[in-house]
Amino acid sequence: MRNKVPEEFNYVDWFRHSSPYINAHRGKTFVILIPGEAVECTHFSSIIHDLALLDSLGIRLVLVQGARPQISRALSNRNLVSRVEDDYRVTPQDQLLDIIQASAAVRVQLEAQLSMGLSNTPMDGARLKVCSGNYVIARPLGVVDGIDYGHTGEVRRIDTEAIFRLLEDDNMVLLPHLGFSPTGEVFNLKSEDVAIQAATQLKADKLIIYAEDEGVFKSDGELYSELLTKDAEAILKEKSLSSITHAALDACVQAVRKGVPRAHLISYNVNGGLLQELFTREGSGTMIDEDSYEQLRPAHIDDVGGMMALLSPLEEKGILVRRSRELLENEIDRFIVIERDGAIVACAALYPFEQEYSGELACLAVSPDYRGSNRGERLLKGIEQAAKRLNLSMLFLLTTRTAHWFIERGFSETTLASLPTQKQALYNYQRNSKIFAKKL
Repeated sequence: MRNKVPEEFNYVDWFRHSSPYINAHRGKTFVILIPGEAVECTHFSSIIHDLALLDSLGIRLVLVQGARPQISRALSNRNLVSRVEDDYRVTPQDQLLDIIQASAAVRVQLEAQLSMGLSNTPMDGARLKVCSGNYVIARPLGVVDGIDYGHTGEVRRIDTEAIFRLLEDDNMVLLPHLGFSPTGEVFNLKSEDVAIQAATQLKADKLIIYAEDEGVFKSDGELYSELLTKDAEAILKEKSLSSITHAALDACVQAVRKGVPRAHLISYNVNGGLLQELFTREGSGTMIDEDSYEQLRPAHIDDVGGMMALLSPLEEKGILVRRSRELLENEIDRFIVIERDGAIVACAALYPFEQEYSGELACLAVSPDYRGSNRGERLLKGIEQAAKRLNLSMLFLLTTRTAHWFIERGFSETTLASLPTQKQALYNYQRNSKIFAKKL
């Protein structure tokens, strides 16, 4: 008899739930920055396998390669002093060849790994086509505040036309941190700058950056799964992050500010972090969004009027249980809302039963004028995160009209006996609501 597969390794269940993300990402263009530190990490081969999987799923990949630790080591081996000013490495003429060689070694290593097709490995039959070339046009950084940066440069433009042709032909494109000028010079560039410019000029759907840390953490140690650019900028000003993560977050913010819809910060120290971030609801790192007209936040007492206007039509139709203003005011700390231009357009509540490690999702509502987007899912994700913070292991709900929406999002029908005793006693048999639950 085969051993039973533990629930946490239920491959079939995971694969089914990842299918909406697979469909959403197919045909999209992702720019992914792989710093030199990632090339030397223990999970580097797994990163390569994950990139091959993305390619096989029809995602168009532009990889940006860094080589900071490799360059530092090469210069140190020759007893050359490497000078860094304002996060840019000064590149004198006598160090340029060492930098080119170190960068080339990393590029060849990447291309070799991406070309692998050994049997009994995730790369079996991959047959990836990887192209690199002089697609980054650069210019010298020049003399700044009296410092001559030599062959350190900045991105002038990206040859988007050539890259698009390669992507259309099912190639993966690899961009080094070296740029070339029309005069035939080579310039050492910041890999983050190359990634920002590639993502913005290619109008990429995502910029993904591998960094040292799992993402950005709150003061209590909890990971930010999502950050608005304004909040990310405030964190950057605190200068509390490691240098690698600080540079990565700053690049994410710049890219989003310049029009890239979303940027993601993930760790090269987490095996499969890329797949978790892209294909699971919980994610793995920190996603950076542009400041929007909408904000998901805890409700406060001034929101009650807007919440009543949102809930009343649903209560009149019998979709939701009636709640008085007094009840909403007393239970306001149970609610989260989505605010748009000062108006409450969606809300939901969590009622915890902590002794039974479960919680009730209640009162999930979205204004009719704002349906058809992902606001319901944003509320659900917010409630699930709040439940996990309370160490709840199950989320349940009672509904009369919206069963299919919840089933599509992982809930299963259950019985009254499965609910906390206190909730069983309050069940309204006249409404005859169906009961659904989801393990967290």
